[in-house]
Amino acid sequence: MRRVWVTRTEPGASRTATRLAARGFEPLIAPVLAVRPIIQPAPDLVGIDALAFTSPNGVAVFADLTAARNLPVFTVGDATAERARQAGFTDVTSASGALSDLAWLIAGAAPGRVLIPGAREPAGDIDALLNGAVETVILPVYEATETKAKPPGDFEAVLAHSPRAATATARALGRTGGRGRLAVAISAAAAAPLAAAGFAEIRTAGEPTDAAVLLALGNPAPAV
Repeated sequence: MRRVWVTRTEPGASRTATRLAARGFEPLIAPVLAVRPIIQPAPDLVGIDALAFTSPNGVAVFADLTAARNLPVFTVGDATAERARQAGFTDVTSASGALSDLAWLIAGAAPGRVLIPGAREPAGDIDALLNGAVETVILPVYEATETKAKPPGDFEAVLAHSPRAATATARALGRTGGRGRLAVAISAAAAAPLAAAGFAEIRTAGEPTDAAVLLALGNPAPAV
């Protein structure tokens, strides 16, 4: 196993590909989703006490909508936190985990009214996880649309970094497109849709991070 299909959106796809190549894999970049910003005016931040981001994409699009960088920021993971710092936010705290970890972090900090910029169709319901512990304002700033990309014909493994990407991947492959191949999902929610493609094996990362996905992938086969 050496040729790995990277399905995530850019710029994350290129970061994953670089890590794969460093470990001896041959990355095949063909994103199944594309991020499209939702055109809208600058958000009204009056009465907002903090921001929460569930993905680097949310950070990037929100940062283009406003120059405000003075609010404290909570993020679901370290990659999202790093993207927030790169965008100019200085007070950034990462939950270093899943959406439930972010909800726990926000509830514990009790920052006041929290604006959550993210996808039009989010992968999870952070409001439900918070269960009224903190007042939130949900702001859709982007949508993820399927690219209709064709699967690389010679891939041996595929990485799914979100449930939406996994669904698009399975749709692109059809019922038997995964036969004899390995799929690695970032979470159980991302693993579930992959079953429809008939993969020989589906592995789930130990935690919802790119590093954990690559760890679950294992090592490449020796070069012939």
